[in-house]
Amino acid sequence: MITVLLVDDHALVRTGYRLMLNAQPDISVVGEANNGVEALARCRDLRPEVVIMDLHMPGMDGVEATSAIVAEFARTKVLMLSTFDLDENVVAALRAGADGFLPKDVSPEDLIEAVRVVHGGEAVVAPRLLTALIRTYVRGDRPRAKIDGLTAREREVLVLIAKGLSNAEIARGLDVSPSTVKNHVTALFAKIEVRDRAQAVIVAYERGLVSPGE
Repeated sequence: MITVLLVDDHALVRTGYRLMLNAQPDISVVGEANNGVEALARCRDLRPEVVIMDLHMPGMDGVEATSAIVAEFARTKVLMLSTFDLDENVVAALRAGADGFLPKDVSPEDLIEAVRVVHGGEAVVAPRLLTALIRTYVRGDRPRAKIDGLTAREREVLVLIAKGLSNAEIARGLDVSPSTVKNHVTALFAKIEVRDRAQAVIVAYERGLVSPGE
């Protein structure tokens, strides 16, 4: 069971999420909170594996709460949701340590899948937010990541990551095992010096391996 904590200042929203997620055979909502302070306290009591976090809340907002939760609970994954999908919100959430960022109008199916994906250790960013995310990161004098040391297969995997495919989807497309894909991902992340899939996507766009709209 994937244990989930719901954090949102609207009780009706939490109820909707709870009913939807508890209907899944592999997901269980173990608690709720209506602000960041309460979320941190509930994490200490319940140790959820995934926190679905609202961005804008009174008092301690989602970004501050995410930073505090990630610092104290290394194994807890945070999936941020927001009505406002501005690029600065996405960047702030990811910098705080969120493992994903989705707009609140995401489909139930996509939200459920996102919970499973972040629980599995991968990052999730809604495709429509990627361009804004890249535009925000790809500027200034930050050194460009080195991709010359990647093997042909690692470069191929990086492109597929940038196109939004999960490890399982990449494995099916390349006709290899998921563990083989995971090994490629680990190796290429080390070579291009990135922490997660969101940063890897940025590198792929920076170096021209993919273009917006592909």
